[in-house]
Amino acid sequence: MKTLVISDIHANLTALEAVLEDAGKVDNVWCLGDLVGYGPDPNECIERITQLPNLRCILGNHDAAALRNIEVDAFNPEARTAILWTQQRLTPANSEYLQSLPERVDVDHITLVHGSPRQPVWEYLLDTRTATVNFGYFDTPYCVVGHTHLPVIYYLPDEGLTAQLIVPENTTQMTLAPRAILNPGSVGQPRDRDPRASYAVLDFTDYTWEWYRVEYDIPAVQERMRKFNLPERHIARLSAGW
Repeated sequence: MKTLVISDIHANLTALEAVLEDAGKVDNVWCLGDLVGYGPDPNECIERITQLPNLRCILGNHDAAALRNIEVDAFNPEARTAILWTQQRLTPANSEYLQSLPERVDVDHITLVHGSPRQPVWEYLLDTRTATVNFGYFDTPYCVVGHTHLPVIYYLPDEGLTAQLIVPENTTQMTLAPRAILNPGSVGQPRDRDPRASYAVLDFTDYTWEWYRVEYDIPAVQERMRKFNLPERHIARLSAGW
């Protein structure tokens, strides 16, 4: 049983299609939120996601903002511009789909959230201290998160009081042991200085987690973003992955 784990697509259909092609046939898909925001293809990404097999999808903070459930003043000026543009572009059907998404789901003994188990939509897990605290907010062996755009694992050993940080530098595959918080990285806007789209595959046969990176046509996405006058900062960062 292979599960494709994706997050932070951010309205980047070209990156999403590259990931789906690279991943090939899977049994399930978990999408950890932020289908929209930043990028030029909000409706197309939502419609593509809804076609995927055995889908579990979570609400992200940009999704909530596109629905006007979060004040745009909570975002930086460039993100605010993209959110306001997205609000104007979303079709009623796609808005309704985003509105239907839960903030948290437990599936197959794994907790799915966008930000953190403590604050599912908004909190960033960027350090071991914050991650350690968050282990107290879920009871399952594993929690899968997105939001930071960084592929990492926070692992809490049985005897440990502090979570350990694991990043995919020397290995891209891990055999999982409870308890851990797992992040597949970002499909549509990576921020680990690697511009390739990031995703992960969880194999329930032997409980392995493997990160993958795939190249996609970044200039084509940037061209569409310029066509819609989206912020230049978001356009530039796609090339460098920051």
